Amino acid sequence: MLTLPFRPIAGPHGLPLLGNLPAFGRDPLAFLERLRDDYGDAVTWSLGPMRILFLAHPEHIAELLGADERRYETLDAGWAFKRLIGNSVMRSQGAEWRRKRSMVQPTVRPRQVRRYATTMVDCAAALADHWRDGSRVDVLRQMSLLSQRIVVRTLFGNDLGQQARALGEAMSQAGREISAELRGIGLFLPPWVRTPARRRLLAAVATIDNEIDRLIHARQTAGDGHGSGEDLLSRLLAARDEEGQPLTTTQVRDEAVTLWIGGHETTSTALTWTWYLLSASADARHRLHEELDRVLGGRPPTIDDYEQLTWTQQIIKESLRLYPPGWMIPPRLAQNGATLHGSSIPAGTTLWCSQWVTHRDPRWFPNPTAFRPQRWDAGPEQTTPPCAWFPFGGGQRACLGARFALVETALVLATLAQRFHLDIEGDPTPTAGLQLQPATPLHATLRTR
Repeated sequence: MLTLPFRPIAGPHGLPLLGNLPAFGRDPLAFLERLRDDYGDAVTWSLGPMRILFLAHPEHIAELLGADERRYETLDAGWAFKRLIGNSVMRSQGAEWRRKRSMVQPTVRPRQVRRYATTMVDCAAALADHWRDGSRVDVLRQMSLLSQRIVVRTLFGNDLGQQARALGEAMSQAGREISAELRGIGLFLPPWVRTPARRRLLAAVATIDNEIDRLIHARQTAGDGHGSGEDLLSRLLAARDEEGQPLTTTQVRDEAVTLWIGGHETTSTALTWTWYLLSASADARHRLHEELDRVLGGRPPTIDDYEQLTWTQQIIKESLRLYPPGWMIPPRLAQNGATLHGSSIPAGTTLWCSQWVTHRDPRWFPNPTAFRPQRWDAGPEQTTPPCAWFPFGGGQRACLGARFALVETALVLATLAQRFHLDIEGDPTPTAGLQLQPATPLHATLRTR
């Protein structure tokens, strides 16, 4: 338990009307770290007209994420984000959220993820077959194309051809526009304002809607005779609530987009940072190769190997600590009666917390900027508090696809690292948008083992 009372203090003074928006927009990660370092674990500041309480201590964060939804409402992360994911389980509230979660959750339970493991490995092996020793590659692009193929096959049941390309390009465009909005004045513009960025976002969403609607219609028309019925789209269409009612076509579309983001963007980003960290750590890489040789013996990995690949999992866990793809939890809005650590929180207060900030706190992770997968070795000395590491959120609203993402990242890394090492050049700067990605392309030279 904390020994000090929960006493939020005022943070940096902002500009009239804009508040701290200019400083936040220039470098959100550095700004939030300064709040923790210069002011403390609970800091108030302003983002345009919004007054925010920023939390950095794991105990505060765990209490917030586990709080009754009647006390803290999950807010939208901007107009553009809302337009992309619609009213999916990520945005729903109350009874509607509980209904949708109960229908979506079974599609990504461990038993279902197990079914998708072979697809993950097959796609990674196909990529490795095309790699050549000495070739230079754009790491994020390679991982994006790979994770896109995996999510298309697991979500829609086949490769889709040109449809997959159109979907991928539209999703990437939407992600860029959301990232720009989160860091600028567009976050506060009324919905009816149509800036060039918003027009680009609407065009991308229209492409996404058209492509997914076509796939849903084809699946509904074909009925049970179409495909194996084991893909995520089939399961979403087959889902029923307690009253036997299905998701509407629009609801299926919204959940499909959310699963795409989790299975594609999160995984490709996590893999990119993992390759970068491994490139700079010969010891971690050597131990990874030793584990892959010992556990796999030259054969492709399977889901049954996942629990045995302990060092592989520790590498991924440490990568997610240093470079969490989701760098900030969707904000919460305090309702009447909200409390935190025994203190009343005024209704209307917006609360933020950031994985980037808490994951890099030296109180929980000594030498926090160092890549040390061994810090996750099992043992009694492991005393990291809950929510010191929370790349997939926490509480009831923790990411439904966390298991899918962890298994996918581990099996893809194992498959590719069996055959190649990526020698990465430069020291990338992370940029905080929809995902925490390198600010510039990350190039690598492929080296066969």
